Amino acid sequence: MTDEVEILAQTYISEKALGKASENDAYHIALSSVNRLDCLISWNFKHIVNFDKIKMFNSINMRLGYPLIDIRSPLEFLKNETPTTIVL
Repeated sequence: MTDEVEILAQTYISEKALGKASENDAYHIALSSVNRLDCLISWNFKHIVNFDKIKMFNSINMRLGYPLIDIRSPLEFLKNETPTTIVL
């Protein structure tokens, strides 16, 4: 893990986008942002795939010169599946 990722993850925490207990989630998002991924896919609806949180992550990213990160649920990427065949 790079210093850049560490700093960004800690910024998410210090600016209350995530709590200290969600430090692993902060690193997950920071790694994705620093490496300029087009999209982060996660099942974590509480801390990551969360509209209000995504706005906070992107606000921090923009201010610090990182691109906006698109965060989605895996359900959005399933093709030719019907709701009856998806088990959560």
